[in-house]
Amino acid sequence: MRSAFDFSPFRRSTIGFDRLFDMLEESTVGSSDNYPPFDLVMVGDDEYRIDLAVAGFSRDDIEITAQQNQLIVKGKRTDEDGTEYVHRGIATREFERRFGLADHIRVTDADLHDGLLSISLVREIPEAMKPRQIEIGGGSTKRIESSAKSKKQMENA
Repeated sequence: MRSAFDFSPFRRSTIGFDRLFDMLEESTVGSSDNYPPFDLVMVGDDEYRIDLAVAGFSRDDIEITAQQNQLIVKGKRTDEDGTEYVHRGIATREFERRFGLADHIRVTDADLHDGLLSISLVREIPEAMKPRQIEIGGGSTKRIESSAKSKKQMENA
């Protein structure tokens, strides 16, 4: 299925942005299924938490996978205990939620408490990518001295 936007002119003239265009296309096409509902919480400058409402699911029913720049949360309930329900209003259908993660985002922890699955994330920027202050040295006198030396060498030649 194609999106309403055609990104092919941008794909032809850029290098390394394939993942960005794929995400844009997926978001415009995306499914309308909003199950299970979730909150995205900013805990600190570089810390986040995803809270998913997974009432009725146990730890064994949920699978969390972090691969490359994607977090996948799957739920499959397997409790056919023979109970006969008059009305079943608590949704326990299978689900799969995918979250795109930016570079340097790492999943640190997951916890299930009171029907909420909380997944903790942290952004860890490598030292080599952090901005660093460059000190300005007093190199102007060295240039003057070296240019004076080269001038004398030319005169002597």
